[in-house]
Amino acid sequence: MKHDLNFLATAIGSLPNNNPKDAVDLIFDTIADAPLCPQLSKVSPDEDMLIQYTENFAGIKMNETTNKRYADLESDEYFAGIEELFTDYEEVISSDTLNDEILQKYVISKNYSAAFPYFLEKLKQTQPEYVKGQVIGPFTFGTSTLDTEKRCVFYDETYRDVIVKVLTLKALWQVNEFRKVSPKSKNIIFLDEPTMSQLGTSAFLTVSTEDVQNVINQIVDVLHQFNILVGMHCCGKADWSVVLKTNLDIINFDAFFYAENFSLYSKEIEEFLSNDGIIAWGIVPTLDVDALESTNSGKLVELFENSIKLLTSKGLDERKILDSSIITPSCGAGSLSIESAIKAMNYLKEVSKALKDKYSKEVV
Repeated sequence: MKHDLNFLATAIGSLPNNNPKDAVDLIFDTIADAPLCPQLSKVSPDEDMLIQYTENFAGIKMNETTNKRYADLESDEYFAGIEELFTDYEEVISSDTLNDEILQKYVISKNYSAAFPYFLEKLKQTQPEYVKGQVIGPFTFGTSTLDTEKRCVFYDETYRDVIVKVLTLKALWQVNEFRKVSPKSKNIIFLDEPTMSQLGTSAFLTVSTEDVQNVINQIVDVLHQFNILVGMHCCGKADWSVVLKTNLDIINFDAFFYAENFSLYSKEIEEFLSNDGIIAWGIVPTLDVDALESTNSGKLVELFENSIKLLTSKGLDERKILDSSIITPSCGAGSLSIESAIKAMNYLKEVSKALKDKYSKEVV
């Protein structure tokens, strides 16, 4: 099946700007066909990926001494919160349409996303083909958040369920807001899972791959119910066999540094593509300033083509790969200078255009 998003360019999330309008304008100037609302931790630390989605999150509290968030799984407030959450979740997923009244409880407010109001204004003006949102992935959130006993909350089966439900509703809230202003745009949600690179290491030996796949699939399956494409981003090496066997539509990885590592999973990639999966090639380096400064769009196109050859050398069909590819940065650009972030986003735009120009005529 041919996808209609070949070589589409989108981004991962963070930008270094301290002016929300400038950040949103950069997004629409460079990835106009699939814009996203940028995370701006320079505006507020509450826009950090680990914090941005904790607003009105059952069980999450702030330690006023350390200024860090933690999960209190023993309080009466927590038990009342999850009872309401479970009721809300069941009501939302039992409907064919998004329930605006319930989803407003799971808002990502301006305090946690300063750019969101302006992003919606631009979305209304431009009506892009796609619009992308993102939430922190359940594995990363669950292994980065501790309870009062300093244990990762992912190990608590009930709280894993809480994480899945809240993140699903946070994603649906975003899509609901997108559809209010740009109803014809198709929707993409990425689960940002940097900690997936540590699955199977000594840090998480007791975490089963089945549990990780299960929490991902629970979110994906609900979002599919509302006609949303779902991707997962991980910017490090990972056991991609675990991820490729989930129900995700899009797999996003750091293709600048780890294309060879990704190609080790050629059999799983071939099966993923045969099920209409999409590969999001993180071809523009954003985690290594020297790499970004020493490259250009021509070199990045060449790198992309060499990455394709790694897969075709193992028997995968080139046309199938090309028809199932989109382009992103390797990770968020929030750690870069504003000047470098602008350069990265412009490279992204240029690479996407070059690949479309070179290969679109061959699409069948």
